Amino acid sequence: MDGTRLTTVETVHENRSWLFTIRDQYGEPDEAILVPCEEGVEAWINRCTHEAQRLDTGRGAAMRDGQIICPKHGSMFDSCSGYCDNGEAADTTLPSVDVTVGDGVVYLTDDDFSFAHEGEIEDEDEDDGPASTSHIGF
Repeated sequence: MDGTRLTTVETVHENRSWLFTIRDQYGEPDEAILVPCEEGVEAWINRCTHEAQRLDTGRGAAMRDGQIICPKHGSMFDSCSGYCDNGEAADTTLPSVDVTVGDGVVYLTDDDFSFAHEGEIEDEDEDDGPASTSHIGF
């Protein structure tokens, strides 16, 4: 099977989603999620089309009735097509990431991306610049 092994279909269906980091052709990181779709899985960029809100914030994507729910405004995206027909993101479709399933294993087969690692983007610049000591959140 061509592509990079990600995980199993069973794992995605049991956990409802699977977050991973990819890199584009310039080496820039982005996040993607695998979500259950009927018997298989689909992969989407981990970002609402309305705002740059992560759909899976590291605790799994909120899912209901075969739809991915944006945690910020509640728009719901079909897990199989990526299409949203409601809320702030209505009439948009999540950007897809090509994956293939073989013998129950999910492989990244998108020529535009390479697999970096499981989980969210790691903050490589964490120690750069001053840190705020304020207790006020923005």
